Amino acid sequence: MRIAIVTDAWAPQTNGVVTTLTATVRCLREMGHEVTLITPEGLPTVPCPTYPEIRLALFQGRRVQRILEETAPEALHIATEGPLGWAARRAARRLGLRFTTSYHTQFPDYISARLPIPKSVVYAYLHCFHSAASCTMVGTWDVRKDLRRRGFRRLAQWTRGVDTDLFQPRPRTVSPGRPVLIYVGRVAVEKNVEAFCRLKTDARKLVVGGGPQLAELQQRYPSVEFLGYRYGAELAAVLADADCFVFPSRTDTFGLVMLEAMACGLPVAAYPVTGPIDVVRDGQTGCLREDLEAAVEGALRLDRADCRAQALEYRWEDATRQFLSNLVDVRASVPIRRPLARIRPRTVPTRLR
Repeated sequence: MRIAIVTDAWAPQTNGVVTTLTATVRCLREMGHEVTLITPEGLPTVPCPTYPEIRLALFQGRRVQRILEETAPEALHIATEGPLGWAARRAARRLGLRFTTSYHTQFPDYISARLPIPKSVVYAYLHCFHSAASCTMVGTWDVRKDLRRRGFRRLAQWTRGVDTDLFQPRPRTVSPGRPVLIYVGRVAVEKNVEAFCRLKTDARKLVVGGGPQLAELQQRYPSVEFLGYRYGAELAAVLADADCFVFPSRTDTFGLVMLEAMACGLPVAAYPVTGPIDVVRDGQTGCLREDLEAAVEGALRLDRADCRAQALEYRWEDATRQFLSNLVDVRASVPIRRPLARIRPRTVPTRLR
């Protein structure tokens, strides 16, 4: 099948959306599908207001439409609601193409944390974007229920996976004694990293990642070790050396990094909110409490082997099959819902003209 995927989030950005799409594209190609990516890579970009690390490709409507016309995809997926996503949405409407979208980020919470814009306004913006899609994919049941309550329709599940060969338990290199707590992710106000930094504990606290709040937190919390970005095997090694993964965010739709931590044998301490409640088994692979310090204390008593066992249940191949089952033929009136085993490389369903 020829599949076009449009996303505003792509390398060199480091986040769960990029990780998800990178793994999905890899799996799709391994399964024999042809994937065309439309991303900001190689395009002129401008920094995102309040978040300059994210670059936005503006005024690319003609380019996006030309790519869609030249590649003639059987399925079109628009992954993000940014400038490229809107350009693809407009092009698809002009060309009469059906498409799917996905909801990766709680933009209403993120934007309201930075700007005096009511969440209702942002939800109206998102509803307008996704309402034209044949299907909007979401990571968890709780996000699905929340969006349905807000008037979103045609929602479908698209779970996540984890590379359990890369992220796995390793011999510890830290000296026994003080427990090591770790946070991995964006250092930004919407991630609530400060709640981790201000934990009253004698444990070592490590922050891996960067973002607009990094300098502020470094100055405010000198006892916290800020390690900057870590990737691949280096990230996996840092995770495997820790005793507990602390996930202070209250605004995530999934929290893919929790799976990566569990794959390394780390129990998770988090708030009982969307994301953690869908990923963590409270009392077995993590501890979910409104008191984050109590969550850490509980998580440190859990069996690391149970964390690894749960992570092994999440495979990118399974998540990609779910993604495939949600796609729609750009010309058809029904979803493409055929078992993967019946799809042979480079064979596609007959188009309806």
